[in-house]
Amino acid sequence: MPPPVSAAPSAVRQAFGWMVRLQSGPADARTQRAFAQWRNADPEHERAWQRAQEVGQALRADFGALPQGAGGASFEALQAGAQRLSRRRLLAKLSVGAAIVGPVAWLTGELAPWQRLTADYSTAKGERRRFTLADGSVLALNTDSAVQLRFDGTQRLLLLTRGEIALVSGADAGSAPKRPLRVQTRDGLLEALGTQFVVRLDAGASLLSVEEGAVAMQPAQAAADAERVVARAGTVYRLSRTEAVPADTGGLDPTGWTDGALVIRDMRLADFLAELGRYRSGHLGCDPRAAELRLSGVYRLDDTERLLAVLPSVLPVRIDYRTRFWVQVSMR
Repeated sequence: MPPPVSAAPSAVRQAFGWMVRLQSGPADARTQRAFAQWRNADPEHERAWQRAQEVGQALRADFGALPQGAGGASFEALQAGAQRLSRRRLLAKLSVGAAIVGPVAWLTGELAPWQRLTADYSTAKGERRRFTLADGSVLALNTDSAVQLRFDGTQRLLLLTRGEIALVSGADAGSAPKRPLRVQTRDGLLEALGTQFVVRLDAGASLLSVEEGAVAMQPAQAAADAERVVARAGTVYRLSRTEAVPADTGGLDPTGWTDGALVIRDMRLADFLAELGRYRSGHLGCDPRAAELRLSGVYRLDDTERLLAVLPSVLPVRIDYRTRFWVQVSMR
């Protein structure tokens, strides 16, 4: 047998992400073009793609035909196959060393969503990171987030595909024509007008909170001649595919996470636990009888277990653990 293809672990992770994305359902022309551009952008990407295919073929050789989704082997099928094939056996079978340990951990442990695997910048659950971009902008990623960059001669575009970001626009001093700084989500386009703001992907909408300056919003399905909605400092908006309207944060400070904290005021306990659940793995539930209890304060995110342990001292609740990853908050 020929020796396994060698490729950088980061590129192999991206290749696995593309494999899942392409095989989880019919890929449209835009996705196919994006995949082709990624594959042709760097010889390392082509080697990584070959490596990912080797792993997939090894799994099929061990288990036969994997269960198929609409467009091929499903995400769940790859996960099940990897779990049944021990890491030691997979490493021996593929004759791999340290270069493949990262992707194998992905296959046998937590399966990161494809948005993180194909991103230029990403965070795992519970992780927060900050970056300074080439144009001088400062980008912060909240828990379980993913961003792709599309900087060229005409614009600075960030594609937010998962989670939440905070962005402080840079001066773009290295570019002769000043390029607009934009954030694209599934719901529409946001353009910074010399500003500092937070964008979060929620179910069915993108939430925008402007700290300084202003941000212009264009819903994805707005008419071509529709005027953009401009959000000013101190305002929060909900951007859907069809409209941009003022929104309520439900008592949550949208920027608290950038300082490593949940900053809340008169927030429902159920909403607080849903927010906290974004920073930890597993189930974090709330008994309906306790859902309407209210709390305020500043809660550090560095240790969610310790944070949960504090709740019975401020509210009439108890914390029930079935396992480390299954927690229920109930009335005492």
